[in-house]
Amino acid sequence: MVIEPSTPAGAAGLAALLKDPARAVAAFDFDGTLAPIVPDPDLARAHPGVVPALARLAPRLAAVVVVTGRPAATAVEYGGFAGAPGLEHLTVLGHYGLERWDAATGELRAPAEHPGVTALRRELPELLASALAGTWLETGIFVEDKGHALAVHTRRAAEPDAALAALDAPLRAAAARHGLAVEPGRMVLELRPSGMDKGAALTAFLGEHDAATVLFAGDDLGDVAAYDAVDALRATAGTDALLVCSAPTTGEPPIRVLADRADLIVPGPEGVVALLDALADALGG
Repeated sequence: MVIEPSTPAGAAGLAALLKDPARAVAAFDFDGTLAPIVPDPDLARAHPGVVPALARLAPRLAAVVVVTGRPAATAVEYGGFAGAPGLEHLTVLGHYGLERWDAATGELRAPAEHPGVTALRRELPELLASALAGTWLETGIFVEDKGHALAVHTRRAAEPDAALAALDAPLRAAAARHGLAVEPGRMVLELRPSGMDKGAALTAFLGEHDAATVLFAGDDLGDVAAYDAVDALRATAGTDALLVCSAPTTGEPPIRVLADRADLIVPGPEGVVALLDALADALGG
C-alpha cells in the first residue's frame, strides 16, 4: 500500500510520524476499524491481520492505544491483544476512557457502575416494549449490556433506520432522567455516563506520552470527539496528525462527518491493516 493522504495536514502528519516515530502515538477505534462490523456484537473479532501488523509497528512508536466504547476487557479478548508479542505496551481505554487496561501489567482499572445505568437497565425492557408496541418495528431490537453502558441496536430490525428514529426520543428522555448521555452510531443508540468521550480520553493519553504526532483511525459517530480533539491539538499545540476514516466495505457509505474531515480513507479493517503494514515497512519493521 502506498500511503497518500489527501490533505496537506495529513501529509505533514505522515512525514512527522515517519521522521520521529518515537514521539508518535497511534490510536484506534475497535468496531469497524480494527474489527469488522457484524450483526451480533458478541461475535466481533479483530481482523486476523491486526495483531501481527500492530506487533510490527508498536515497538517503533511512543505508544499504541485502542479507544473504544466497549468494556476494556471485552476489547482485549475480542482483539486477541493479551500476551501478544510486540504489544507489551499496548493500552486499551474502554467505555470511552472510563476503563483502562495496560498490557505491560495486565491490570484493568474500572470505576463503580453509574447508578443511572443500574436504574435504566431495569426500566429498558418495558420502555422499549412501550415505545414500539403494536408496530412492525419492534422485531429485531436488542440490547447490548456493556456494564457501564447500555446499547440499543436496531440493525436486525426489518427497517433499522425507522426503528432507530422511533426510539430516539424515548431513549433520550430516559437518559436525561438518569443523568446519562446518548451516543448515536450506525443503527445503535448507546446510553452511558456523561463527561467522558473518546476525545477527552485520547487527549489525556497523548499528554502522558508527550506526543508530537498522532494517528487516529475511526469509523463511526463516537469517533467524532476524537477527531475534534486531534484538530484542537493541531491548532493549539502544533501537534502533527493523520486522521484516518475506516469506510464500510458493504456498500454502505462512510460516516460523512468523518470522511469529510479525514486525511486518509481506507476500506474497513482490511485497509487499516494494510496501512499499519505500510507504516511498519517504511519504518523498517
